[in-house]
Amino acid sequence: MSNSLEHDYAPVCDLYERHLGSALFEPYAIDLAHRVAANCQDGSVLELACGTGILTQQLRTHLRSTVSLTATDINLGMLDYAQKKLKDLKGIEWKQADIADLPFPAASFNVVVCQFGLMFVPDKDRAFREMRRVLVKGGVLALSVWDRMEMNPWGVVVHETVARFFPENPPQFFKAPFNSADVEVLHRLLTANGFDQIEIQAVPMECRSSSAKSLAVGMIEGAPILAEIQERGGSPGPIVDAVATAFAQTGGDTPYHSTMQAIVVTARASK
Repeated sequence: MSNSLEHDYAPVCDLYERHLGSALFEPYAIDLAHRVAANCQDGSVLELACGTGILTQQLRTHLRSTVSLTATDINLGMLDYAQKKLKDLKGIEWKQADIADLPFPAASFNVVVCQFGLMFVPDKDRAFREMRRVLVKGGVLALSVWDRMEMNPWGVVVHETVARFFPENPPQFFKAPFNSADVEVLHRLLTANGFDQIEIQAVPMECRSSSAKSLAVGMIEGAPILAEIQERGGSPGPIVDAVATAFAQTGGDTPYHSTMQAIVVTARASK
């Protein structure tokens, strides 16, 4: 399987945006943007792993016009998609960047924010070290990661349904989004890399989609698991149908409605 950070999202960005954006990511983007705006009356904000620009749009909407915003992603396909989508929104600088190797001088930003990106960084200690490095002393880090899979029914459904198609070698992608849910580990990483005033909060939300099928399309055809399916000689169509059926059984068909939960972290750069 190719690394999810290296996956070419360009062909599937529209599917990702259309079928997953409002269901999974926008509710948390609104929440995180409010938190950032409350902690940043002026200065500069760095967004990491901006994806298709869902949080970027909320940040630019909620931040004061005097606050500068730099949006980054390691994946050029997603970065290009976000930049084109938000081309009419002024006051955003776009740059390709690796969370674990940021191309910015030390103490460049007042706030660093990252929504659902940390989980896919192999070296999380280095990622926290880089986030602290580019923050001014007293600067704010705000990030979100998904809570455990069992707290997110959509993850359980997709992972288990896809596995039934490949019993001898099940795809593992949907374990990745939930690999940063250990609160003690998060606290330890933050403390070890120069953060204090740490607040870690479980935030439940409603997961709503126009249909179970729409969410299933996003999960299978708009995510890196598609590559794993194709590597195993599978076809996405029957798997999308099976996932949609399973979603409908747990959250209804049209619309689909279930629960989801993220862990939201805020901290201050202490030293």
